[in-house]
Amino acid sequence: MKRQSECLGSRRPLDYARVCKNWSGDERLMCGIAGIYSLTGRAIAPFEISRLCDAQAHRGPDDAGSVLLAPTGGRSGSRWWELTSHDLARSLPDLQIRGLARAKPPSGKQTFRLALGHRRLSILDLSIAGHQPMANRTRTVWITYNGEIYNYQELKKELIQKGYEFVSGTDTEVILNLYQEYGAACVERLNGMFAFAIWDDRDETLILARDRYGIKPLYYAEVNGTLVFSSEAKALLNLPWIPREVNLPGLVDYFTFQNTFGDTTLFKGIHLLEPGHTMTVKDGRVERRRYWDFNFDPQEDLGEERFRERLRFLLEDTIKRQLISDVPVGAYLSGGMDSGSITALATHSIPRLMTFTGGFDLTNVCGFEAGFDERKDAEVLSALFGTEHYQMVFHAGDLEWALPHVIWAIEDLRVGMCYPYYYTARLASRFVKVVLAGTGGDEVFAGYPWRYKVVEDTGSFGDFSSSYYQYWNRLVPHQHRIQFLTPDVIRASGGHDPYDSFLRVAEGARTIQDPIRRALYFEAKTFLHGLLVIEDKLSMAHSLESRVPLLDQTLVDFVTKLPTSYLINHRWDKNPEGDENMSGKYLFRRAMEGVLPDQILRKRKQGFSAPEQSWYQGPLMNYVKAILLDRKTLSRGFFQEAYLRQVLDQHLAGKVNHRLLIWSLLSFEFWNRLFMDGDGFSQYSGVAHR
Repeated sequence: MKRQSECLGSRRPLDYARVCKNWSGDERLMCGIAGIYSLTGRAIAPFEISRLCDAQAHRGPDDAGSVLLAPTGGRSGSRWWELTSHDLARSLPDLQIRGLARAKPPSGKQTFRLALGHRRLSILDLSIAGHQPMANRTRTVWITYNGEIYNYQELKKELIQKGYEFVSGTDTEVILNLYQEYGAACVERLNGMFAFAIWDDRDETLILARDRYGIKPLYYAEVNGTLVFSSEAKALLNLPWIPREVNLPGLVDYFTFQNTFGDTTLFKGIHLLEPGHTMTVKDGRVERRRYWDFNFDPQEDLGEERFRERLRFLLEDTIKRQLISDVPVGAYLSGGMDSGSITALATHSIPRLMTFTGGFDLTNVCGFEAGFDERKDAEVLSALFGTEHYQMVFHAGDLEWALPHVIWAIEDLRVGMCYPYYYTARLASRFVKVVLAGTGGDEVFAGYPWRYKVVEDTGSFGDFSSSYYQYWNRLVPHQHRIQFLTPDVIRASGGHDPYDSFLRVAEGARTIQDPIRRALYFEAKTFLHGLLVIEDKLSMAHSLESRVPLLDQTLVDFVTKLPTSYLINHRWDKNPEGDENMSGKYLFRRAMEGVLPDQILRKRKQGFSAPEQSWYQGPLMNYVKAILLDRKTLSRGFFQEAYLRQVLDQHLAGKVNHRLLIWSLLSFEFWNRLFMDGDGFSQYSGVAHR
């Protein structure tokens, strides 16, 4: 399909020296990590860690490394063996300077119980100092790390005062030394997005950790006494001994919430380390610990003006901090308030910021979806702030080519239609290596007041849970489940009730008295997490780092403690066209007065959504039927054919808008083809089918 890409800004060369004027030689990177640890003492084969890393080469095309650790023979013999990449081998003198010379290859009898691997996407200077896995000077502590720590310079100064020495400018080395000082509690000091594994050879302890909000993913599985982990689930499936099976309770949850909660995925036996958690493995035992959770307890009311000034300062400070890079930085610009605010404040540091947006071909689109194209508002903001603006136009037919690529990229099915994000990330990756995204703005600043309206008058926690659970039955209502799923699926899932999954998350909000703040907690733990998983996958599929400044730790801590009246203004004036209103993000709007034009500040909430209701009724209906009613799809035995036909007939006739369910059904079928059938490993990854 023909896709349009155009630049609307100035054609004069960009001066990105301005981006780096404050750079001091520090090195930060985004990447993919992996590891295998035998809990029973079996030897890890080098090809296993290679398979894990190769399956996520797109996350780190600039460098690769792996190391074998924990010899099976106890404390005797070499304690480690680095499987060195060609680039690293050419720079061994630099490696010697770093204090990390390679060990001699092990003897034929030397085997190891642990392997750590890494794929590197360099955002700042690519040098040997940033090669991973990285070790301390005595080679007793090792790390493989993915992410960015925004307060690492402050932490580094603190550690230097305590006597620690540094031989690189990386935040990786900061985490390494921070661990030596504070142990696993070091994660509580980090402001940023991260997923990492640390091996402490001194007491043979493996620690996995994930950032507060789950911006960076970390999947794991335990099979026959072997723990395996990686940044992407597809890497785990690239090992011959990881089963490819559907997690049926997860399937029931997904077709209820269009999401899975906690550590659940659609892959049986594969889990996602929960945000704000660590996992410690020692002496064959695995322990998970939550080190952080959202706190929506309101602080004392200090007055609107004081709060507004503080918020404006935090926004400016956060965005300035996240612009530091040795490569060009861009921003998504949808025409809404979140991306508009980020763009406006970012241009204070980068006057010719590159911005990217996507619009939709609205031919034959009617109803409220006719307003889904935000390109005009994005162009207004681009002209106002002088950005170098690029945009694409998406057509209904694009979905046919994109869908298998999108599902291969996201792998862990969550939330609604996201193929426009795939294309926009692809566009941005042609020009920049880092992009700022507005993800998290609605979930943190209370941007969905029509949702909170559902529970505003609930009193008890039980009333809240019942009402909000019904609201979040996004796909198949509870009463339709036995008509939708086949009896075999219901039986094999053990009669799983999605309400139990809902309650496990909502329980964390039991002590919160304000039902609106309960809703904010639940959505931050579920919907936000789903968005972040998708954000990471779609950007990293194109070797593009996505930063989410509205989820800066200091900013979130401030906003979540604001009194409710500063988040929503309680004017429940629903928009009849989309059940959306302007009463959310109250203080955020006030803070951006004088920066964003009134037409943006007063704009009703609109997500980056395709007109899929109209597309499924028109140009895509034959495609949808060809996939969902295909004998291959029906023979899988998950769904009842009569219900699927009813869904398509109702949608085509305009009786019921099933756009969310249709997207999820399409996604799940391609997910089966790519991961369960194995088609994706030969068609889309460049990794040989096992």
